Amino acid sequence: MTEVLDLHEQDSDGESEEVVLTPAELIERLEQAWMNEKFAPELLESKPEIVECVMEQLQHMEGNLRRARNGDLKVSIHQMEMERIRYILSSYLRCRLMKIEKFFPHILEKEKMRPEGEPSILSPEEFVFVKEYMDHTETHLKNVALKHMPPNLQKVDLLRAVPKPDLDSYVFLRVKERQENILVEPEADEQRDYVIDLEEGSQHLIRYKTIAPLVASGAVQLI
Repeated sequence: MTEVLDLHEQDSDGESEEVVLTPAELIERLEQAWMNEKFAPELLESKPEIVECVMEQLQHMEGNLRRARNGDLKVSIHQMEMERIRYILSSYLRCRLMKIEKFFPHILEKEKMRPEGEPSILSPEEFVFVKEYMDHTETHLKNVALKHMPPNLQKVDLLRAVPKPDLDSYVFLRVKERQENILVEPEADEQRDYVIDLEEGSQHLIRYKTIAPLVASGAVQLI
């Protein structure tokens, strides 16, 4: 895989920018998104451009395999690589779907409060899904339980009923870009805030909410 791919991403100002990647770099981006999504306690920003480009690359690889000679060792190697990429892609999407189902009212509330121009954490397809999931959940609760209860108990606040993502949970990370003056909140009331520097290549166990912006920016990688 040596051809060059164009990937459109949004910068910090919400503007679209074109990034040129090789197929190997594209798969590396997918692996990073997968690992971050797998270990982050909250739903991260969607990567629809990466997903779309990877699916196109898989189709291209399948076309190359159909033209290859039977019995060629390269065919077996490429087939194994395709299966590996498919596994990572499906695991990434499945992980996002599980978080959407688990935290759906909070995800919708976050989407509703999102400032104009800020990237959505949901792909268009995920937004449709979570809206339908919310509607179906409310309808199910009403038909199964709420309509049989006294009038003053026939409403349920899903934001209060469904647990929030635990942003205080601890995560392992590897630093990709050196970071200075990271403010760490104390674990106990008698302790004080303190500041740390994160050296490139170092690994840490730290509270997620402390480094959540660094995960979003790509400065650190969850592991």
